[in-house]
Amino acid sequence: MSSFSVTDTSSRTKRIAGTLVIVYALITMLPLVWIGATGFKSPADAISYPPKVVFSPTLEGYVNLFTTRTRQTQEYLQNNPPTNWADEIVRQYDMVIVGPSKFGERFLNSVIIGFGSTFLSIFLGTLAAYAFSRFKIPLADDLLFFILSTRMMPPIAVAIPIFLMYRNLGLSDTHLGMILLYTAVNISLAVWLLKGFIDEIPREYEEAALIDGYTRFQAFYKVVLPQAATGIASTAIFCLIFAWNEYAFAVLLTSATAQTAPPFIPTIIGIGGLDWPAVAAGATLFLLPVMIFTIMLRKHLLRGITFGAVRK
Repeated sequence: MSSFSVTDTSSRTKRIAGTLVIVYALITMLPLVWIGATGFKSPADAISYPPKVVFSPTLEGYVNLFTTRTRQTQEYLQNNPPTNWADEIVRQYDMVIVGPSKFGERFLNSVIIGFGSTFLSIFLGTLAAYAFSRFKIPLADDLLFFILSTRMMPPIAVAIPIFLMYRNLGLSDTHLGMILLYTAVNISLAVWLLKGFIDEIPREYEEAALIDGYTRFQAFYKVVLPQAATGIASTAIFCLIFAWNEYAFAVLLTSATAQTAPPFIPTIIGIGGLDWPAVAAGATLFLLPVMIFTIMLRKHLLRGITFGAVRK
């Protein structure tokens, strides 16, 4: 007599579920595919109606993204032939390349500020979460609620006070200022997420390590951190996504030195208006670091989502 479980699913149900997941994945990926394709269109194809699905690919958008161009006379163009393939692309608009654009600098600023604030948020958040999880702290529940309440407040509500404070402290348009600001916003999320993960780690592991002669810090470093790696990776992804995509503070508090890519990409100007292929090219490149970071930590992310869901 074969056993039957109410949790077992039929092959038909599995096929339907798999089909729905595939359809959902295709729908959600379609905007990303379209943005990536637009980066290889010409300006005319990018704004054509109806939209062109089949087109002749060109690197004009990427050339415009990474270069600064200026218009020249026909006499100048005839006396100075193009020196490379990128120069040949811009010559069709009677223009020449005069130097690199600021996209590389803005992209590097995003990397420094995004990953710097993520590291600092995880570092401080892990220590705070461990303290809340393992020690008796007076008014712990009130403190945790206060930490969480900072996440409820919309950034625009404190934008003007932060702007005035940063101007007086000399932190406006600096990498340090943006890292500290994004860390302050992200640390509440880090503390709450990591506390839940650390709570799931049995205290007996640390007690055994302390009996073996480990100090409290050694037990934390060698026992708790490896067990909490899944939660740390998951929290790092969420913190990086916020810091990487943040727009309001970046527009208000940066202008040149520490400006990140989100405020810069929409300002790309082409002939007669916005250069949509260049904007799409910048958006595509801007997506890659977070996508690669998430793919590298995807196993930890999936484990982190289900961590502690079933307790024995």
